[in-house]
Amino acid sequence: MPGALTILSPLVAILAFVSQLIVHNPILSPSSINLTALKQSFTSLFPPRHHFHSHSHHCHPDHHHHHHHHHHHHHHHHHQNISICDDFAPDLPLADPYTDVLCVDQNGCCNFTTVQSAVDGIENFSQKRSIIWINSGIYFEKVTVPNTKPNITFQGQGFEITAIAWNDTANSSHGTVYSASVSVFSTNFIAKNISFINVASIPNPGDIGGQAVAMRVGADKAAFWGCGFFGAQDTLHDDRGRHYFKECLIQGSIDFIFGDATSFYEDCSIISIAASMQPGARFIDGVITAQGRLNGIEGTGFAFVNCSIGGTGQIWLGRAWQSYSRVIFAFTSMSDIISPEGWNDWNDTSRDQTIFYGEYKCTGLGANMTYRAPYVHKLNDTEAAPFLNTSFIDGDDWLKPYS
Repeated sequence: MPGALTILSPLVAILAFVSQLIVHNPILSPSSINLTALKQSFTSLFPPRHHFHSHSHHCHPDHHHHHHHHHHHHHHHHHQNISICDDFAPDLPLADPYTDVLCVDQNGCCNFTTVQSAVDGIENFSQKRSIIWINSGIYFEKVTVPNTKPNITFQGQGFEITAIAWNDTANSSHGTVYSASVSVFSTNFIAKNISFINVASIPNPGDIGGQAVAMRVGADKAAFWGCGFFGAQDTLHDDRGRHYFKECLIQGSIDFIFGDATSFYEDCSIISIAASMQPGARFIDGVITAQGRLNGIEGTGFAFVNCSIGGTGQIWLGRAWQSYSRVIFAFTSMSDIISPEGWNDWNDTSRDQTIFYGEYKCTGLGANMTYRAPYVHKLNDTEAAPFLNTSFIDGDDWLKPYS
């Protein structure tokens, strides 16, 4: 995704705006970030497509106003008489006997104005796929997809213009796992072209309770296509189950992809926002992965293939959150932000015999393996093979093509 960094500048600007807000208002705790100010900043970066304002609320796409068209024709130069929904023609996927489609729009032009209300509107244990089409905008809400709602798709309009954001931390929510802006506990979840953001302030290394999850995936068979994950510490809780991430952008600072899932990351951009290093400084202020495999029998792990790593700081590719932590990077371009030793055993040498950290045919200044920690595997073709495609997550059993 060579263009990703330029596309991203608006979202980066939002996060910079948030951190500035907190720096200049030390009284602001993460739980009291001014979401209104943030929303205004978002709106100024992404002006809404509709420029008319009105007091009309319900323009359901299923009766799309064209039958009233002749009544209003002579008013079209009077802005106050034009509904914001008049020119709203959502590009909805077609419903069929196997698919329900729900529409979410903040301006009231759909059946739902929040993502959670759409989730709540789906019947429990529906065998159909329920596509929740989410119009562009930033949705300030904490969203949970419970295990009673399988087969849901969140379909945004592009990860740079559709986002769900919240601002809990481990402190405010009484635990990292509860801090997620969006939590998914249902099987067969899909997200396309949408971002998940935790706008809590960026913690310093060593801060207590600043973890702030943007997305927690706690169920089997989840796929994310063209999504963004924005946060600092613990951005993406890749918790449990088999998961696929394709052409996603994942941003954070410390342990920002963590959990004990079995996940395949393909063509993803990984961006560190750890503090920039002074020239010559050699301390570590960030880490990408903290994979939590608990024993040698578990098939869990993270595989990154054909990804790119960039950003700021001096960081590790991973550290051994649990004794059998397993992560590999293949065909991945790594900038010089990767520290020469590459990885860390959580300062517990007893883990060196059981963790599995591998690299295969990676490129860039950060991929030089000369000074890698002694337990890191420079994989040969045979050793790398199990990690290089979606068979690592049994994709043949469940993963459907994008369309």
